[in-house]
Amino acid sequence: MPELPEVETVRKGLEPALKGARLIRVEARRPDLRFPLPQGFVQILTGARILDLQRRAKYLLAPLDRGQTLIMHLGMTGRFEIEGGAAPQRPGDFVYAAPADPKHAHVVFETDGGQRVTYFDPRRFGYMDLIDTEALPAHPWFAALGPEPLGPDFNAAQLAGAFAGRRQSIKTLLLDQRIVAGLGNIYVCEALQRARISPLKAAGDVPGARISALVEAVRAVLAEAIEAGGSTLRDYAATDGALGYFQHSFAVYGREGEPCLTPRCKGTIERTVQGGRSTFHCVACQR
Repeated sequence: MPELPEVETVRKGLEPALKGARLIRVEARRPDLRFPLPQGFVQILTGARILDLQRRAKYLLAPLDRGQTLIMHLGMTGRFEIEGGAAPQRPGDFVYAAPADPKHAHVVFETDGGQRVTYFDPRRFGYMDLIDTEALPAHPWFAALGPEPLGPDFNAAQLAGAFAGRRQSIKTLLLDQRIVAGLGNIYVCEALQRARISPLKAAGDVPGARISALVEAVRAVLAEAIEAGGSTLRDYAATDGALGYFQHSFAVYGREGEPCLTPRCKGTIERTVQGGRSTFHCVACQR
């Protein structure tokens, strides 16, 4: 599933086409994605102006001038493509272009600026909804979310408080969206490697200084991934249909049996399973 950097890459790619644009035509080619589209979906969106394009955790949020917000979640295979304008949108740097199959084009937005934004989703694990903007903080999808890892509320004091007395592994808690929003398996593995912390270590046993290093590692890994355009795991693609290349610089993820890249470390990357997800780490330098 796309993680925070992939969703942020999509947001940045869609922003020039959608932010401030009025939707002059909306087409829903089927009544549902993962969940049914809300009643009046096409009618409410047609003629509405998108005031902004935001991201919260792994959700895209488009507040409208009608007092509602369009919520979009990519699921595993959701993607957007933009037509119109002088040149294709290419947020970040991408390789391995992958054209979308028209039979999986489920929702189409046309703007007053001449842009046509199409949502493709072969497996239909993504979803869209319309929620009153004022009600967003209390909505079940958002009410329990923790702070954004790139925002000011994510810091060593907050994380230390969340970890205090907890015997669960640090990786398990970092994936808990109530503690920090938007982190996923790939970048948690990478951040723990940078901070030299074992993903198997009980969260409550991590001292404050190492938590500070972890916060900085999380921020750095995410920032670099966003700059590079995200990863290309599974079917994920950027808004222009091309795939990101950040996976080429992974230090541990997917590198089972390969040598650790930490200077002077002679360890080997190992893979284990935690909560049904693959964990990659170096047992020599991650303690």
